[in-house]
Amino acid sequence: MRAAVLRGGTVQARVIDDPVPGPGQLLVRSLACGICASDIHFMDHLEAGADDDSGMSTYDRDVDIVMGHEYCAEVVDHGPGTERRIPIGTRVSSLPVLSTGTGRRIIGQNPESPGGFGEYLLLDESLTRVAASELPSEIVCIADAISVGWSAASRAQLTTKEVPLVIGCGAIALSVIAQLRRLGVGPIIAVDFVASRRGTALAMGADVVIDPAEISPYQAWRDVAHGSPESTKEMIAMAGLPGCVVFECVGVPGVLDSIIRGCERGTRIFSMGGPPEGDHLSTLIAKRKGLNIQFGGGPSLQHWDEAFEAVCSGSLDVTPMLGRTVGLDGVAAALDASRDADGPVRIVVVP
Repeated sequence: MRAAVLRGGTVQARVIDDPVPGPGQLLVRSLACGICASDIHFMDHLEAGADDDSGMSTYDRDVDIVMGHEYCAEVVDHGPGTERRIPIGTRVSSLPVLSTGTGRRIIGQNPESPGGFGEYLLLDESLTRVAASELPSEIVCIADAISVGWSAASRAQLTTKEVPLVIGCGAIALSVIAQLRRLGVGPIIAVDFVASRRGTALAMGADVVIDPAEISPYQAWRDVAHGSPESTKEMIAMAGLPGCVVFECVGVPGVLDSIIRGCERGTRIFSMGGPPEGDHLSTLIAKRKGLNIQFGGGPSLQHWDEAFEAVCSGSLDVTPMLGRTVGLDGVAAALDASRDADGPVRIVVVP
């Protein structure tokens, strides 16, 4: 098959062997696959794979790896021991995890589990879901990105006395915003330096967008959550000030620490960014403020299924997130373009 292959730190389109389905696996043809920031983190930070003692995500510079974990695909063949419940030719997707004879692997982040930047890949039949949708595959494949923020927003369980602050307006942040809107939470405040991303945040459901170059996000949150001095006095007298829930969706060193330093006392923080090179946190300040920090965790299967259904049914419109499409020969350049904060939220590879 042809694939955009990562080896030695670079990506090049060439011909490699077709994957062969093992027990419980499906062979599928990739129809569309989104480029995610975690693809870039994976290829740029060899140490992150070396530190993963689970073996699920492994980067070896001397071995071919086909990235891509946000895919919509078509069933081509059934491996041994499968139930064959999904007919050949059916459009599908799945949580990007593959069960192999040596353990579970993240699809697109391990030599044993090639991803959607190639013509073919393998899926675990038990995790595969049918894409019951008339929408294009380029839209359906965005569901995996949606599931991450969807899960974080759902797990946060915001109350009517809390106001969310979303830092960064990339794909994960936009999915947080979309699910918060569906849950009836608001007002939703979103922060990003890039005007186009702030515009997309509004399209996905944000109520207020902030340019941090113009005003502190935390002052902006206070202005929205507390309102006028008169209303603040009334809130204090009746039920206390609103609580702050911050969703950190940037993944750049220093951002989480700046949130710790700038946020309100008692803030709940959901850190979805996680810079692969690590970070320094002012833990004493966090202690004094009584902050609660939840790191990542990824979507549960239930939340993945919910997000997939919402995208496939069209009840959640993700078209504002979709940028251009590229073929396999354009993947390397598209990865570079995805590093640009001014670039589209999602570039989609169509093998």
